[in-house]
Amino acid sequence: MLKKDLTEHETHHTDVICLRKQLQQSNETIEQLNDQLQQSSQKHQQELQKRRQDMLKPGGNGAGNRLDQISHPCGVYVDGDQTVYIADYSNDRIVEWKCGATIGQSIAGRNEPGDQMNQLKNPSDLIFDKESNGFIICDRGNNRVMLWSRQNYTCGQIILSDIECNGLIMDNQGFLYVSDTRHNSVKRWRVGEIQGTIVAGGNGQGNRLDQLNYPTYVFVDWDHSLYVSDHLNHRVMKRMEGAKEGIVVAGGRGKGTDLTQVSSPCGVIVDHLGTIYVADYGNHRIMRWPKGATEGSVIVGGNGQGQQANQLNGPTGLFFDRYGNLVVVDWDNHRVQKNLRGENPKLLDNLAIIVERVTAYSGTHFLIY
Repeated sequence: MLKKDLTEHETHHTDVICLRKQLQQSNETIEQLNDQLQQSSQKHQQELQKRRQDMLKPGGNGAGNRLDQISHPCGVYVDGDQTVYIADYSNDRIVEWKCGATIGQSIAGRNEPGDQMNQLKNPSDLIFDKESNGFIICDRGNNRVMLWSRQNYTCGQIILSDIECNGLIMDNQGFLYVSDTRHNSVKRWRVGEIQGTIVAGGNGQGNRLDQLNYPTYVFVDWDHSLYVSDHLNHRVMKRMEGAKEGIVVAGGRGKGTDLTQVSSPCGVIVDHLGTIYVADYGNHRIMRWPKGATEGSVIVGGNGQGQQANQLNGPTGLFFDRYGNLVVVDWDNHRVQKNLRGENPKLLDNLAIIVERVTAYSGTHFLIY
């Protein structure tokens, strides 16, 4: 009996030793996996850091007129090669900034204000028109809209005059929409027409639903509904095609910092679900308003006025590139930021995939469907 007990004890002891070895091996495996994960994470963080460094370009070198600087940028356009085109407002030029470049190139304007065909004065927005293979530019300081062909960047041609333009967009039928801050209206033209049609506002300065107060940026969806950043009414308006008045789709509760409010809105984009993205200029943040919502959520900025990577200082233009990254024009930080979709769970999380096809050409907007 004693021999049997000793044998069982030895067996149990052997089992314990085996279990200890297995546990030790498991711990070693876990440690190896942790090391691999840590190395992978470090590599990923290094890649993200490199990408973040690119986020502050173009600009980010203070206000100035060197080719590695921009001064009070407004509108922006990003092409399929990730080249960024910027309305460099205070430098009276359009700057092209190729992907990964440390300096840009002036492609329109001469770094000095003027009203000659080779000059610009405070350009505020731009779109790319595939039909003419050129940029249509809000030459705000000269009260005109110009076309600069990519085949001849030395000078442009006037396509609209006597209009205090701020923002513009072209719809899928080739109609051009331009905001007019002087007349508190938005007009629509087919390129080549002399007389435009008022499609929003034009009933004097005011806050009625058929009025605007300093309209800045505009967007048109596939139903030809027009969205307008009604800057001094602190709201975004939607005007359906043929309607006599608009409806408030963001803000409209006075100037303020609450999530139900916007302060002096600028760039505006609408996705295929009707979700609105707006540059909340006075609150230094980018907001998202789902269709029918009475309040929005902050997706970029909202950390106070500043120049850190997570801060904005008067955002103006907006643009989604072909990968769904949100490009933000940071006016008083004299830079353009790219907010990477993969790093921001708040960014476009309601879209399965962002645009493989693009037909709208706006410098502050990207038509998504």
